[in-house]
Amino acid sequence: MATGVAKSTGQYLTFRLGDETFAVGILSIKEILEYQSMTDVPMMASHVRGVINLRGAAVPVMDLMGRFGKTPRPVDKRTCIVIVEVASTAAHHVIGIVVDAVYEVLDLAASDIEPPPAIGNPMRREFIEGIGKVNGKFVILLDLGAVFSLEEWEAVAPAA
Repeated sequence: MATGVAKSTGQYLTFRLGDETFAVGILSIKEILEYQSMTDVPMMASHVRGVINLRGAAVPVMDLMGRFGKTPRPVDKRTCIVIVEVASTAAHHVIGIVVDAVYEVLDLAASDIEPPPAIGNPMRREFIEGIGKVNGKFVILLDLGAVFSLEEWEAVAPAA
C-alpha cells in the first residue's frame, strides 16, 4: 500500500463535485450547511468564494471545482457548504468547501482503498489520499491538508 493511503477502516463523508464522487474523513467534518450568500473578499484566488459568518467567526469558503481547475456548476437546491477542520503545522483551520451535493457517510476498510493512479488523473496526485471501492464504483478520497496547503491557508485565513 502506498504512503498517504489510509491504513485502517474509517468513515468518510461522500459528496458530488461535477460528475465525480469524492470523500473526506468524517473526523475532519464539523458541520454541513445549506448554501448561503457570502461576503466577497477582494483580490483572493478565483476558487475562494468569500467568507461566511459562522457563529461570529469569519470562515473562508473555497470552491473545490475551482481549486481543481474546473468550472464550478451553478448553485442549486442541493448545493451545500461543508465546514471542515484541517491541521497545518502551526494550527487548525476551519474552512467551508462548496460541494454540489452531500451523499452519505461510508465505512471503508483498508482493503477497499487503493493508492491514487499514477496516470490518467485530472487533478494533482498529492490531493488524493486514495481511491475507495464502493459497490463496484470508485470514490476519490481527498487529502484536505494537501488540497489547502500552508501557503493557501496563509493567503485566506482571517486575521486573528
